[in-house]
Amino acid sequence: MNFNKAKCKVLHVGQLSPKHNYRLGGEWIESSQKEKDLGVLIDEKVNMGQQCALAAQKANCVLGCIKRSVTSRSREVILPFYSALLRPHLEYCVQLWGPQYRRDMELLERVQRRATKLIGGLEHLSSEDRLRELGLFSLEKRRLRGDLIAAFQYLKGAYRKDGEGLFMRECSDRTRGDGFKLKKGRFRLDVRKKFFTVRVVRHWNRLPREVVAAPSLEVFKARLDGALGNVV
Repeated sequence: MNFNKAKCKVLHVGQLSPKHNYRLGGEWIESSQKEKDLGVLIDEKVNMGQQCALAAQKANCVLGCIKRSVTSRSREVILPFYSALLRPHLEYCVQLWGPQYRRDMELLERVQRRATKLIGGLEHLSSEDRLRELGLFSLEKRRLRGDLIAAFQYLKGAYRKDGEGLFMRECSDRTRGDGFKLKKGRFRLDVRKKFFTVRVVRHWNRLPREVVAAPSLEVFKARLDGALGNVV
C-alpha cells in the first residue's frame, strides 16, 4: 500500500512528549496540533472540548433544518426526527470523546433542551419535566447507561473473559448484587479518572442488588432504566 504523504501528520500527545520528527520514506512528516479521525477531533492535550463543540454545532444545524422544514410541532413528529437525525450527532462514538468538563456537558445538553422545547404543549415545562413527559433521559444519563451496559457485558455477559483483565473485584460478604464490588483505583492525573474502566466503578457499585443480579442483558437493561429513572 502506498501512503499519501501529504495526508500523513504527526500528533504529539501529552506535555512530556519529546516531539521527535518522523519521516515517511525520504520526506519529513509535518506535525499537527489536532487531527480528525473517523469524525472525531482529537488534539495534542486529549481535551475533547473541541469535539464537543463540533458535535453540538452539527446537531444545532440539524435542529435548524427541522424547525424550518417541518410545520408540525406534535411529539409524534418531532420526537422521531430528534431520535433519528439529531441525537446521533451528539452520541456518535461518544464512548471515546465523552465530555470531561461540566461546561462541555452543558453545551450538549442545551441542544437537547432546544429540541424538546420545540414540541408543542411542553413549552411551559422545565427541561427535566419535558424529558420525563417524553420518556427521555438526559444525555449525561444516557452516557452513564451505555457505560453500565458495557460493564455488565464485561463482568457477566458476553465479554466476561475480557473483563477479568479490565476490572479488579473487591470481594466482601457485605457487598450487594452478585457478591462483589469493583475496586476503586487511585490515580494522580485527572484524565486517567475519565477512562471507562475507572469512571464506571463508582456507579456500578451503587446499583441496587436486583439490577446487578440480573440474569441476562435484556433484564439488566430493563431494571437499569428503572433505577436510572429514579436518579435526578
